Amino acid sequence: AVVSTQSGHYGRGKVLFSIVPPRFCGSGYPAFVVSLFFIGVLTAIVEQIASLLGCVWGIKQAVSGITLVALGTSLPDTFASRSAAIHDDSADAAIGNVTGSNSVNVFLGLGLPWLLAVFWKKADQSGPFLVGTFNLEFSVILFVMLALFALLTLILRRVILGGELGGSTVVKFMTGSICLLLWSTYIIVASLKAYGIINIG
Repeated sequence: AVVSTQSGHYGRGKVLFSIVPPRFCGSGYPAFVVSLFFIGVLTAIVEQIASLLGCVWGIKQAVSGITLVALGTSLPDTFASRSAAIHDDSADAAIGNVTGSNSVNVFLGLGLPWLLAVFWKKADQSGPFLVGTFNLEFSVILFVMLALFALLTLILRRVILGGELGGSTVVKFMTGSICLLLWSTYIIVASLKAYGIINIG
């Protein structure tokens, strides 16, 4: 009876995603397309909620973008990388998912809207399409520096331990702590710069 009750709650909670085709239909392509659509919808909802929270809490847009919005839109990538790290024999899928996702965000997520905006401005002849920046240059430079340090950590792991993932509990804890420290450093320093507490550059 307990199992039946839990299954009922599970079914009602997942009824929206029941329209995703089984992975064995059409070589998995229909399931991939529909799942991608649902991920996009959920990511858009999370992004809007995060933006509203930043507005309600009085957080600057430059800070909410690298904290609330970034966390909300990166959760699917986090779970995908975790699944790949657990089930795959190598770290290629887990790390490749991160780099591939960020390349889509930068090249497609920024490039396509800007291209459409340029065409729109050209069509209605309202002048050139200009996008100003507030804290972008500093944030990008800081991110690149910390990303290079993260890559150095992976290289050292390969040289010393023979692989980017895995190892003893102590080694895994240290690697995770380094990554968490890098992320925290980026958030804190970029936020301090956005609020004018520190003046660098």
